[in-house]
Amino acid sequence: MSDREKLAVRLEPETRERLERCYTMDGSSSRREFIEKAIRFYMDHLEMNDGSALLPKEIASAIDGRLGLFEDRMASLLYKQSVEIDMTNGIIATAYDIGEDALRRMRTQSVRNVKETNGRISFEQRMRDAGDE
Repeated sequence: MSDREKLAVRLEPETRERLERCYTMDGSSSRREFIEKAIRFYMDHLEMNDGSALLPKEIASAIDGRLGLFEDRMASLLYKQSVEIDMTNGIIATAYDIGEDALRRMRTQSVRNVKETNGRISFEQRMRDAGDE
């Protein structure tokens, strides 16, 4: 004989109908097995982090760590790219005397280009566009 305890449960009719439809979906062979799995799943969920997280603390911590490394790498790459862009801008600024109005028009055109291409602008395309102006 089983060492299980009998527990009477009253369910709403809609819940009972869903139970009848769904209890075999996860491979359960009986409603009792399905209900027991569901109760264990929900208790695990509550115990993981007082019910506030779906992932165990260890997994969440590992993900946060990986994302932190990714963020640091991206910040480093963006910093290096900004330095290169600033150097290029400095070279161009010393080589050409461009007025304020021309700079404003160029900025407006650049914003439009970035929006239209979703940031995927090639140097070659920009050179072709400049030749058309």
